Amino acid sequence: MIKGRQSVNVFTLLLLMILGGCGASTVTVQGNYPTPNVPPKALTLGVYYPDEFRNFVYTEFTDRGNEEYFVQAGNSHIELFNTLLPAMFQRVVVLDDLAAAGSAEVDAVFMPSIDEFQLGIPAKTRLDACEVWVRYNMRLTRPDGGYIADWVMTAYGKSSQGTFSSTERGINDAAVASMRDLASNFALTFDQIPEVSDWLNARNNAVTASRAN
Repeated sequence: MIKGRQSVNVFTLLLLMILGGCGASTVTVQGNYPTPNVPPKALTLGVYYPDEFRNFVYTEFTDRGNEEYFVQAGNSHIELFNTLLPAMFQRVVVLDDLAAAGSAEVDAVFMPSIDEFQLGIPAKTRLDACEVWVRYNMRLTRPDGGYIADWVMTAYGKSSQGTFSSTERGINDAAVASMRDLASNFALTFDQIPEVSDWLNARNNAVTASRAN
């Protein structure tokens, strides 16, 4: 009897260890982001990545409320902007501290943030694709922190089920597609944000006036 109980206890312990190892899967988003073909603006842009942006992780839960996927997208977003912004501006300075903007001789400071992240996977949506939708808040300030512009952007990416070998891969590819969508829209619409357009026009007028004098 004692030996039988020991066998049951060992089996139960092994089962618990196996079940305990079935935790959430981590997807660290990795991808390549093309450089936009746009004329760079004659500006020095400071960019500040808040900690919550650098370390952004989205958690997807099961229907029972258990953690299912961790989507680590912070580093990939930084890679995207570090590719995008130098193509759009004559000079880009990454700031470790907003307080350093004044001494960094920048014309403005850009600060992105992620407001909302949504994930759709085939097991839940019953669609043959992984989908990612993200809402961003973009902020542009003067070096002293004064307001220039604050606007919202959204991005969408989709990865068809036939193109990926696992759900994790599908999530990665959909996230990368959404960030490429963001990069394209950002490059094309930056000048069209009303407050940004007003600020750029005011700077151009000031430069023209100074040259005339």
